[in-house]
Amino acid sequence: MAVLSGGGTGLRYAHVPEDQSAELIDLTVGQLLARRAQTHADHVAVVGVRHDGSSGRLTYAQLYDEAARVATALSALADRGSYVALWAPNVLEWTIIQYGAALAGMVLVALNPALRAEELHYALAHSRTTVLIHADTNRDDDLAAVVAGVAPGLDGLVCISLSERDRWQTAQASPTVLDSAPTDADDAVMLQYTSGTTGRPKGVLLKHRSLVNVAKLTLEVAEVEPGSVCLNPLPMFHTAGCVIATLGPLWIGGTVVLVERFRPAPVLEAILRERVSVLFYVPAILGALLECQRSQPAPAPRLKVIMGGASNVPATMIEAAERVFGASVLNLFGQTELAPVLAATRPSDSREDQLSTVGRPLPRVECKIVDPESGETVPIGEPGEICARGYQQFLQYLHDPDATARAVDADGFVHTGDLGALDERGYLRVTGRLKDLIIRGGENISPTEIEMTLVGHDAVLDAAVVGLPDDRWGEIVAAVIRVDDQLPQFVKDDVVDYLAQRLAPFKVPARWFVTDAFPTTPTGKVRKFAVRDAIAAGDLQEL
Repeated sequence: MAVLSGGGTGLRYAHVPEDQSAELIDLTVGQLLARRAQTHADHVAVVGVRHDGSSGRLTYAQLYDEAARVATALSALADRGSYVALWAPNVLEWTIIQYGAALAGMVLVALNPALRAEELHYALAHSRTTVLIHADTNRDDDLAAVVAGVAPGLDGLVCISLSERDRWQTAQASPTVLDSAPTDADDAVMLQYTSGTTGRPKGVLLKHRSLVNVAKLTLEVAEVEPGSVCLNPLPMFHTAGCVIATLGPLWIGGTVVLVERFRPAPVLEAILRERVSVLFYVPAILGALLECQRSQPAPAPRLKVIMGGASNVPATMIEAAERVFGASVLNLFGQTELAPVLAATRPSDSREDQLSTVGRPLPRVECKIVDPESGETVPIGEPGEICARGYQQFLQYLHDPDATARAVDADGFVHTGDLGALDERGYLRVTGRLKDLIIRGGENISPTEIEMTLVGHDAVLDAAVVGLPDDRWGEIVAAVIRVDDQLPQFVKDDVVDYLAQRLAPFKVPARWFVTDAFPTTPTGKVRKFAVRDAIAAGDLQEL
């Protein structure tokens, strides 16, 4: 129901119809790799930068051969459609196994190498994983020892170390396996466990069509040039890393520079050495690179596109990155259930839109804003829950039909749980999380609005705002801030006055806490429930 205002071109209700200007492709992940191995055989597909500074590289022809031999090995270990888990940092083998599982018709379970034993056991048991391929170590963690402790409690699980290459990759690819590789783009290909900002992770099941087309359309709206060299410092166990930053370069016949361990100085060196033109980021990574570059005597590397997000990106960070690296900085918005992009800013967007919105929905995606209580589409400009419908949405929450039914309404729209508003042109502003909404004395308060205002103060580096129970108001506003310790002193009253001049009185926090670091998900989102737990436990210093 895209209703236009009388005779004009703007939307009256917050429902953006599907933009059909772009083409969707009907390919599986394996088919797209096979195509690139034919069209770009000798072009470098991936460069793996190890934590010790060494690197390895594969052409598209080599990558396809490596993946085909993984597919052959996996087909001997498990049936088609089985779940194969990968528990490792951003090593070159990650990409090879990702494509190998896709060619074998198996579902890759992408696991965070920072998981503890109980978390690993939960994911493997819940997904009913058949084969686990794992690194032996990750930083200071002994992953092999964790696997040895977990595996006996999981009947039938085959565990293989990355060091046992002859077990997860054969010497020759089987033509029979490759001839029977999946051709249905609606088959499941990946299972991602949600980052859990609100509780127990859910297994998000994704299909080939979603991954391939989101990667394609995201790079197209960003106007990334064919053949570009793209640096990926994002974790591969998240869709931003293994979809946008992996399959995106695959679509354009480009090169991925995969960083095993993010450290700002070596990443800046890799950008120069590999002649990178596209950088994928989350705010924590971009902020670290900017801070590192400020201390470097050498000129900053020049980039063309910096794209990412994961949270509202401060305008000051976008402006600084554009100034330092000379790039167009684009903001992506979405979630794992949308594989993972719903909306993006474009290089042609106005300055105001690039700094204060997350852009417009990707082509071939519908987006609407609904009243969280009634489910009705709200008028333009009014806040509500962001919903989306299109090719990129997830298949289901694995083994959880009730949660799936709560997330996808009768009309097929995914309810994101994020709050936002659409303007009459279809540009989206994100204002917070539905479950993070603070209700104080009947007033609905968006934590994001307060957080973005707080980081505008010179003394505040970062902020998280949560609601705390209160007998009088139901909830009160509490702010946890990270302050600039290089300033001569921090005066709480200065920050309170700063907010009071910019926000309604009921939005000014009643309680204030300070922290050195925030508990975050792997993609940089603050775990609000962990912040509330820390306050309740008395673990944070109250100002």
